[in-house]
Amino acid sequence: MSKPRKPKGRPISGWLILDKPVDFGSTEAVSKIKWLYKAEKAGHAGTLDPLASGMLPIALGDATKTVPYVMDGRKIYEFTVSWGEERATDDLEGEVTKSSDNRPSEQQIRDILPGYIGTISQVPPQFSAIKISGERAYDLAREGETVEIPSREVDIFRLTLLACPDADSAHFEVECGKGTYVRALARDFGRELGCYGHVSGLRRTFVAPFAEEAMVPLADLVALEAIEDMDERLAALDALLIDTCEALSSLPHLVINDDQAHRLKMGNPILVRGRDAPVAESEAYATARGKLIAIGEIGQGEFRPKRVFA
Repeated sequence: MSKPRKPKGRPISGWLILDKPVDFGSTEAVSKIKWLYKAEKAGHAGTLDPLASGMLPIALGDATKTVPYVMDGRKIYEFTVSWGEERATDDLEGEVTKSSDNRPSEQQIRDILPGYIGTISQVPPQFSAIKISGERAYDLAREGETVEIPSREVDIFRLTLLACPDADSAHFEVECGKGTYVRALARDFGRELGCYGHVSGLRRTFVAPFAEEAMVPLADLVALEAIEDMDERLAALDALLIDTCEALSSLPHLVINDDQAHRLKMGNPILVRGRDAPVAESEAYATARGKLIAIGEIGQGEFRPKRVFA
């Protein structure tokens, strides 16, 4: 009989809100953070392209169970569109596919923006993670294939022109929902304005529910490697984590006692009582002594656990 495999890493749980630098991939960032924290497991809530910077929420340990709740949250990006060229990737990485000497005026740019606010139809870029017949669109694009990517609805809650520093570019801020491609916005702006365009700068400043102030620059984390004492180094890193519960702040919250927590950890439902207790919720979370115990469903006077936390 084989021996059970020992976990590789610490059973640390929480969120690190990384300020990802340019030219650093999201997968690479997760690997770096997992190594720094000596964590058992890690994952991120929403890919950022290597050419993009800004907020990349990284979940460690049990917090990875809450990733879907952050993935579904609103996001805010600041981005620059350069006019005159459409590129294969809709950003600086791709080769130029179309060009124009036309340049839009500031008023022309402002006039088109209302058409991109609300629930809009958007065709994702050829270089995207969309699956076409079981394969990623970017893999097909790298092989030279041009594929028909169906449009889909995305939500744009706010879109603002921040500045036009020169005739060749414009700077925007957008607040959007899950699945929105900023690169596709730039492409579509350029086509509608008759000048073509691509993203030449992109920074994510917000991923609900995490605020911009929570971001930790990668350089600050790397600097902690200079601490020779491992326990001291890990303590300094752990102090930068945000509690796992923060990812669930949009859900109803149930405070329970130790006995109820024990029942939930065994996979059993608990009774929900009290005048202020929720009557029915498809999802809610329960805590005991400030620690996350379970995510579950409330109905018929019970909280039934779906996901239990260590």
